[in-house]
Amino acid sequence: MVGRDLDSGHNVPVIECQFLNDENDITGAMSMSVVSQPIRITLDQFLAIPADDKDRELIAGEIRERPMTRRNRFHARTESKIAHYLCTWLAGQPQLDGCVYSGEVGVILSREPDTNVGIDVAYFSGETEASQSELTTMIEGVPVLAVEILSPPDEHQAIVEKVHVYLDSGVQVVWIVDPEFQTVTVHRRDHHPQLFNIEQSIAAEPSLPGLEIRVQQIC
Repeated sequence: MVGRDLDSGHNVPVIECQFLNDENDITGAMSMSVVSQPIRITLDQFLAIPADDKDRELIAGEIRERPMTRRNRFHARTESKIAHYLCTWLAGQPQLDGCVYSGEVGVILSREPDTNVGIDVAYFSGETEASQSELTTMIEGVPVLAVEILSPPDEHQAIVEKVHVYLDSGVQVVWIVDPEFQTVTVHRRDHHPQLFNIEQSIAAEPSLPGLEIRVQQIC
């Protein structure tokens, strides 16, 4: 709709305003403008959700949900190789007394708000390992290294969020392993990501002394 400016004589746009006389109309209009807030739950509430065909994680008290991932043989083979090489490395480091876990180990990264994730492969320090109790079958604490292996259903944004969650929680090194493209992307806090291909080796990690793995060995 246009009108005419009386001073200039030019056509100008006119904004139409609709006034609602009915109280129900006002309520409806107000409700549409309200942005719903995310619902935060505790770890106990999260663990009480019945098992179904969904994969769920708890990120800062908010549920992240996706269809159940059906792991393929490439994912399983890559996971077993990474766990094997990490265990071999750890056995040759007498000054370290940590532990390597695989199989999407359940980890409580933080409390209030609660964050509970599953990690494909993780290395925990001896200090974190020694602090565990019999109150939960999960590991409470932050790993030194968290490894995520990509599967076809994985969405880019979900992986990005998980990397940020890990680094913000205090994980020192995060590997994102892509078996299809045979690459490993290494993330560290306050550093640019580094991409390694099958002709390269991952090494010189201060938090993983003595570790050197060729990407070709695990992809």
